[in-house]
Amino acid sequence: MTDLLEAERPVAVDPEREPCPCGSGLRAVRCCRLNLARTPRTPADGPYAERLARMSQAYEDGELKLAETLALEILDEAPGQREALGALYNVCKDQGRMQAAEVLVRRVAVLYPNDPVCQMIAAQFFLARGAPGEAHPHARMMVRLAPEAVQSHMVMGRVFNAMNAPRAAEHHFRRALETTKAPDREIDLGLAGALRGRGLFDEARAIFARVLEQGEDLGVLLAWASMEEADRKFEAASSLLDRAAAVAPQGPRVALGRVALLRRAKAFDMALTELQALEARVEEGELGSAALAEKGQVLDALGRYDEAFEAFTAFKAWMREATGRTYAADEAADQVARLKDFFTPGRSRLLPRAQVRTDIAQPIFVVGFPRSGTTLVEQTLASHPAISAGDELHIIHNLTERLQPLLGSPGPYPTALSELWLGDRTGQIDTLRDLYLNEAERVGAMEPGKRWFTDKMPLNETHLGLIGLLFPAAPVIHLVRHPLDVVLSAFSNGLTHGFNCAAELETTARHYALIFDLMETYLAAMPIRYKAVRYEALVEDQEAEVRALFDFIGEPFDPGVLDFHENTRPARTASYAQVAEKLYDRSRYRYRNYLRHLEPVIPILEPAIRSLGYTIET
Repeated sequence: MTDLLEAERPVAVDPEREPCPCGSGLRAVRCCRLNLARTPRTPADGPYAERLARMSQAYEDGELKLAETLALEILDEAPGQREALGALYNVCKDQGRMQAAEVLVRRVAVLYPNDPVCQMIAAQFFLARGAPGEAHPHARMMVRLAPEAVQSHMVMGRVFNAMNAPRAAEHHFRRALETTKAPDREIDLGLAGALRGRGLFDEARAIFARVLEQGEDLGVLLAWASMEEADRKFEAASSLLDRAAAVAPQGPRVALGRVALLRRAKAFDMALTELQALEARVEEGELGSAALAEKGQVLDALGRYDEAFEAFTAFKAWMREATGRTYAADEAADQVARLKDFFTPGRSRLLPRAQVRTDIAQPIFVVGFPRSGTTLVEQTLASHPAISAGDELHIIHNLTERLQPLLGSPGPYPTALSELWLGDRTGQIDTLRDLYLNEAERVGAMEPGKRWFTDKMPLNETHLGLIGLLFPAAPVIHLVRHPLDVVLSAFSNGLTHGFNCAAELETTARHYALIFDLMETYLAAMPIRYKAVRYEALVEDQEAEVRALFDFIGEPFDPGVLDFHENTRPARTASYAQVAEKLYDRSRYRYRNYLRHLEPVIPILEPAIRSLGYTIET
């Protein structure tokens, strides 16, 4: 081990066939940790050559303490020495010191911004840590630096798939295929994932079938079964799981596939039996996050709420330990403080509004905290002949990051918007509006002949002030649900939105309260075409609420929208299974079953509960 490029000690695998142990999903021959060339020696290495060689040998011999000591000695003299940084990074990863490894990978990416391999390692590190948003800039830089490299497009495609941007992911996997000019398992599977995300199931099926012509493959079979389950083809999913079980009879991933399918089919007792059998044959503490999350959902369905909450708590603890991701409280508070300080009633009156375009489909913003019912409403809206589903569009967030250079401002967003008061920025708000619309059209949010498209990016209400400036006439539909139900549901799912607020129960509640307060600031500061839709009312009287919703938008009611569950478009959120069923009320006031466990967060949520007109009932 003499270089950052080797992020693990060499492992005995056949690189042409075996997956890399790093968990990247690539064959060993493709993985940066095993096959890329070491850094050529440079004159600057001269004073450290002997110690670098000793450091490398110590690492390869498993003498991690010695390797770390030698690396630190070199870094004391040359803080940016690449191989020593790489050795220290590898040691930290091997020892599970992930926070230290993260500091090091960030440092290397900053010190070597024009090194595609350093950017690749950073991208793959954050992907493996469940942080695709942080992997994203490194993957983009990698593509800029090495646009002809297959690895560049594969990593970029994986990042886009993880970010629920399947169209962009498809582009990069197809570029990778063009570069290889031959069938390739990893690229094919990435492409199949992107096609699944776009709802192009038949094309994805053809890819899975083609890959399996080379032999039964556990990963391919499980990915295909998962897609069939999402597409409500339960018999096909079961058949594929049978084939997967023949490949790996005791495989925990096969068991989890069974559990997911049984839970979807409401065979909860059978699902729990399968989980208990899985627990019995794995080491204590090795039940992964997916198994713990499934266990919580199954126990909840069986009415065993205390045990379910225990499973959800273990799930979150496992995720925090595995990923190192915790709530970025200071960053979230700082963002909200800056937004509240800028969007005052006085400033908002002075800020220009964009003109409404009539030549192109317009957005309907469906906002609300994750798990508040936004997917249900989007699926309902997208069942109308005049509305297409844009799904989770990252455009508003991306605009906030680009506003400073776009407006030539010395300050970042939201301060950058003050440039719009200047005479040489007259009309610039229309340019920003067009940037949003052009991007929405490019990613396929607009369908020919439709007047509207939805944008239901979670927590878009954080930027409601900017939305109000860009689209003053756009309908903003805010999903409101009992705060205790929202926080409980967010906590019991693997969400990363909102500065990873759902890492713990208390932080979920704190972020909910923070965003609720920000929403009230926006609504008091500026006119917005806003409608609150109460989830509980929608469940109680679906038709009346949906009719009122379309009256608000300005579209005639279509009875077909009440059968939203028959909409064949794929929902790519944690609610995909729920919106494939008729409207039900079993999630309404679910918090009552967990009230004892929710007591610590009630004081945090009480102001929002009272303001929204809810009460706390046992």
